[in-house]
Amino acid sequence: MAWPTLRPAITYILIAISACPTSATGQNDPKSATACPAAANMNHQNLQGRWHATLQAAAPDAAHPPDATALLQLGPHPELAHSVRGTVQRGGASAQLSGDVNAGELTLEESVNGTNISATWTGQVVDGSCGKEIHGTWNNATPPTTLPFVLRKQAGWQ
Repeated sequence: MAWPTLRPAITYILIAISACPTSATGQNDPKSATACPAAANMNHQNLQGRWHATLQAAAPDAAHPPDATALLQLGPHPELAHSVRGTVQRGGASAQLSGDVNAGELTLEESVNGTNISATWTGQVVDGSCGKEIHGTWNNATPPTTLPFVLRKQAGWQ
């Protein structure tokens, strides 16, 4: 058979092949359900990574500065199996953190000197956030200060 007579046959075969349904197994990945934990199911592993914090001032004015930001870096705690340890950087200063999340409740202890607790972070994982957003309260020991915060997990840090 010559090429000009095969061309229509090949065209019809290619059209028929392209019309066949294809498998979409990658779209139905069973792991996707575990990649988005419910707030109550979040654990220390979900806390690990980099978080951006916004500490919300009550009313920005001369006595109350505007919202402050901080960067938290959390990893596995070397001594406590179901906890995290890391650092918080805020306003050019750094402090140590350690804590955990249990049934959707976050508790982090902050220490400027590595020995004494200088502040605490307590909060709730936001339902439907896939463990990537936490709202709560930051309590500073000295001077006594209480500020609401929002933590958001940074992309690329799972």
